[in-house]
Amino acid sequence: MKPNKKVYMVGGYNTISLGTGRKEFNPKVERHGIEHYLKEAGQGVLNQIGGAQNVDDGVIGNFMAARFNNQANLPGFLPMIDAGLSMKYGTSVEGACGSGGLALQAGIRNVLSGASEVSLALGVEVQNTMKAIYGADVLAGAGWFQKRKAGHAYFFPGQFSERAGAYFDKYGKEKARKGMSRWYANAIENARLDPTAQEYHNATADPYSACFKMEPNGKSFVDNLNVLDCSKVSDGASGIAICSEEGLKRIGFAKSEAAEVVSFVQSVRDITQDPTDLTVLEAIKYAANKALEEAGISVHQLATAEVHDCFSIAGILTVEALGLALPGEGCDYVFQGNTARNGIMPINTSGGLIGWGHPTGATGVHQAVTIWQQLTGRAGAYQVNIPEDRPYGMTINMGGDDVTISAIVYKRG
Repeated sequence: MKPNKKVYMVGGYNTISLGTGRKEFNPKVERHGIEHYLKEAGQGVLNQIGGAQNVDDGVIGNFMAARFNNQANLPGFLPMIDAGLSMKYGTSVEGACGSGGLALQAGIRNVLSGASEVSLALGVEVQNTMKAIYGADVLAGAGWFQKRKAGHAYFFPGQFSERAGAYFDKYGKEKARKGMSRWYANAIENARLDPTAQEYHNATADPYSACFKMEPNGKSFVDNLNVLDCSKVSDGASGIAICSEEGLKRIGFAKSEAAEVVSFVQSVRDITQDPTDLTVLEAIKYAANKALEEAGISVHQLATAEVHDCFSIAGILTVEALGLALPGEGCDYVFQGNTARNGIMPINTSGGLIGWGHPTGATGVHQAVTIWQQLTGRAGAYQVNIPEDRPYGMTINMGGDDVTISAIVYKRG
């Protein structure tokens, strides 16, 4: 959809993405709960936009707090963030790993409807509350649970292992593994530049070789992915303010300090059906290209993009879905360095899901924060060049196996 009036995002904030890889993470020590992350992210935004009195409503994106944290009724945590949010409209949304993207979409629609001038969008997940093998059973809820018993013990790694295997068979395993390993290396190299990233402390000397030499082993994990091809279990939250032009004036931000939303698309694929072609992310392809079409630009006018690389093969397939490379050539496109921070299309500049982390309900909002930072020159050490003739960025957030998709195109304000 192309907005019928100006909509902006501003004031983004990320907590640390906590989990294995962070020096602060100790599985034997009690860790912060969902309240801590929501409060930090929420206050991080409010402190930039003049406080809670400037906010009309709040939206929280979350996937499985009811199971990971035994906590539901998340809108009730908005006044905990700041008493100034008490008695204001609040809601929560769920679309598996795409929940953060749905929070953004809901906030945009609230502003477009005229109900709000400033909407606070938050995403959160705290999932290091159980061992990975048990967490895999919870995360399997992002797919059709009828398939759970017949699926792999690590359900979603198993799903994307099947996609990787189909890609290997169709286009060749070695060149695919080269592209997937380069994707991992890019993620680590970018995450090392972002102090909030889960892989910020990663000291692997040669991440490309580490991934390429680690042969997938179905006896210990899944057949066609190794553990480095996968995003990790993460705890964290992100937040951003979504504003009308009047809202921007209210909070005292100039348009040049904001990212304008020029199009937004949300699409869903039938969760009960298998993908038509394992080597194509059809819902992402539809949503991303429709968002570009409605923005009136081509993919080559993007300066940067944040895509949903829950697994390295998902990154490769998204490159192809966007039309940056032909089918079967996405791995070559990535291996040649085109998606690296100094490439022609820098992707996931703060590390993406593999490098920054994947607190499932927070990911879509984190993507928006990164794009806002890049388009306004606030990305610090991970800032990339935003050419004058390519002032656009894009986020693609995916829930489940290409089921619930949020695609948003932004322009430097």
